[in-house]
Amino acid sequence: MRKNKTINKVDKTFQTNDYVANLNRKTLLTSIVAFLCCTAVSAQDKLGEIDKIFSWVTPTTPGCVCAVSQNGNIVANRAYGSADLERNVPLTTNSVLDAGSVVKQFVAASVLLLVEDGRLSLTEDIRKYIPELPDYGHKITLDHLLTHTSGIRDWTGIRPLAEGDPDALTLTLRQRGLNFKPGDEWSYSNSGYVLLKEIVARTSGMSFSDFTRKRLFEPLKMTSTAYHFDLTNVIKNRALAYKKENDNWKLDVEVGNDRGGGGALLSTPSDLLLWNDALTNRRLGAFVTEKLHQPATLNNGRKLGYARGLMLDDFRRGGQLVWHSGGAAGYSTLLANLPEQKLSLAIMCNVDGGARSALGGRIFDLFLPTASKENASEATAPAANTAVDVKDKAGLFFHEKTGQPLRLVVNNNTLTIAGSGQLIALSSDKFKNRNSTMSFLSNAEFEMHFLSANQFEIRTKEGETIRYSRAKGFAPTANELNEFSGQYESNEMGSVLEIVPEKGGLLMRFYRNPAKVIKLSPVDADTFMLGMMTVRFLRDKNGKVVGYNYSNPVVRNIKFTRVK
Repeated sequence: MRKNKTINKVDKTFQTNDYVANLNRKTLLTSIVAFLCCTAVSAQDKLGEIDKIFSWVTPTTPGCVCAVSQNGNIVANRAYGSADLERNVPLTTNSVLDAGSVVKQFVAASVLLLVEDGRLSLTEDIRKYIPELPDYGHKITLDHLLTHTSGIRDWTGIRPLAEGDPDALTLTLRQRGLNFKPGDEWSYSNSGYVLLKEIVARTSGMSFSDFTRKRLFEPLKMTSTAYHFDLTNVIKNRALAYKKENDNWKLDVEVGNDRGGGGALLSTPSDLLLWNDALTNRRLGAFVTEKLHQPATLNNGRKLGYARGLMLDDFRRGGQLVWHSGGAAGYSTLLANLPEQKLSLAIMCNVDGGARSALGGRIFDLFLPTASKENASEATAPAANTAVDVKDKAGLFFHEKTGQPLRLVVNNNTLTIAGSGQLIALSSDKFKNRNSTMSFLSNAEFEMHFLSANQFEIRTKEGETIRYSRAKGFAPTANELNEFSGQYESNEMGSVLEIVPEKGGLLMRFYRNPAKVIKLSPVDADTFMLGMMTVRFLRDKNGKVVGYNYSNPVVRNIKFTRVK
C-alpha cells in the first residue's frame, strides 16, 4: 500500500509534462523500487540484529517479547522462547506478561485524570481520602506518593518478617512511623502506589481495573492490556514465568498477597508502545502529560531524575530517556522512550532479569543514525585517581543521626559506595561522586571529606552535611549474647520473633514458624546485620535489653518490644 501511494504521488507530479514523464518514468520507477528494496533490506538487517541480541534464548527456555516503535509505527515485534515449558507453548507477540512496576505510570495517570476532573488535589493531605491512615505528624500529599518522597515504608521490605498472610494495604496501614519527613528525601515506595490505587477506586467509585479500562486502555486501543485483581483467574494468552535453580527450571509466579494482594498489570510490548506513543503525542491532554514528565523536587530545591511513575535520564546519545522497569518474581519488563528521536521500545520477559537495560541500549543503537552518535554531546566522566591509596577507607559506616549503614569498598584501587557507584579522588582525604543516583542520598551531588580514618562527612551541593562513623566491631561473649535472648513483638509487623544466641552471633526466627531463620552477625555495639538488614538493640536506663529497631534499605526503625 505504501509503495502504490508513493508511485501515485510521483505520477501526479509528472502529469503536467508528458514528455518528461515518459522520458523519466522507467528511471523513476527503477529508483523507487530500488529505494523500497534497500529500505526493506535495512529493516530486515535490524530484525536480524535484534535476533542476535536475544540469541541466548532457545525454544525450550523462557524468554522475551520485544517491540520497537519509530515515528509512531511499530518496526519490530519479535518473540523468543517458551510461554509454558510444561506444554511446549511458544511465546508470541500476543503473549501477555506481568508488567511489574511499569504499572506505576498508569496509576499516576489515573490520579492525574481525577485531579484534572477536580475530584482530587495533588496538595491535599492524603488522610482526607484514606482517613484510617495513621497521623504521622507530617502532612503527606498525593504528590508525595506519586514522586516517592512521602517517607512511607515500602511494604516489600516489611512483609518478609510479617506473620500470617497480610496484603500490602493492611501492612501499609499498620505502620506508625515514616522513613523520613515528607519531601526531604526520595525512597522508592510500592506502598505509596498501593495507597494511590485505593484512592483512585474510592474517589471514582470504580475498581482500579475498571477505571483504567474505561479511561486509559479503551481510548488508547490497548486491547491486550488489563489490570487483573485476581491473578489466579484464567487469563487468555498469559505466559508463565520461571527461574533456574541448578540445572532445572522452576515456576516463578507470585499471586495473591505475595504479589501485594492488589493485582497486577498484564500487557504486551506492542500495547505498551501504544502507551509511549500516547505520551509522546500528548493524547492524555496537556495537564496529565506534563505532570507525568515533570521532575520531582525535594524540600531543599533539588530536582530529581524521577517524575510521576517515570524515570528521567540524559541519554548517552543525546536527548532525554524516559523509562521505567518492572519485576515481579520471574517476570521482568523494560519500557523506554526517546521522545526527541521518536523511538521507543518495550521488552517483556518471563525469566527474571531478562529485560535488562543493556539490551535496550543495544536495540536503540540499531535504530539511531550514525550521525546522532557522532554528534551526541555525551559528557565523559573524569577518570578516577588511582594514585591515591584508598585501602584504609574501606569498611562499614553508620549515619550518625539515622543509623543507616553505608559500606565503602575498593575495586581496582577506586573507592566505591556499595550499591551506588564510584567515587573520584580529589586528594587523599577528599572524594566526590562520579554520578548522582536516586538510590543514595536522593540524586545528590556531593563531596566526601574524611575527618579521620574512622569518620567522614558528606557535603551536598545544597549545603547539607551528613556525618558517618566507622562500625567499631563487636565480638560478644556467650554471656553477652544471652542478654539478647528472648521474644520480641511488633504490632506494625504483626509478628513475634525469637532471638536465639548462636556461636559468634544471633538467630532470628519466627516464633510461630521456627524453621524460618535469619542469621545475624555482630558489627557494632548492640548492632547485628545480615547484608544491609540491621537489628539495633535498645536498652533501658539500667542497661537491660528491652527491644530492638529493625531496618533495611526501604524500611527504617520498626520497633520490636521484648515480651519475654
